[in-house]
Amino acid sequence: MFSFLKSNPEKKLKNAYHAKLEKAMQAQRAGDIEKYSFLTREAEELHEQLKRVQKE
Repeated sequence: MFSFLKSNPEKKLKNAYHAKLEKAMQAQRAGDIEKYSFLTREAEELHEQLKRVQKE
């Protein structure tokens, strides 16, 4: 009945994924390749989680 009040894990993961990609891009532009690599790896992990949630 109140399903619109429940949190949406897919939406949260999408937002977190896009935020990580944005931070990674900013790190790359600043020349911090190590931080860029770390953030990109985290974004890939979020993307994998998102795929699993979408399959369910």
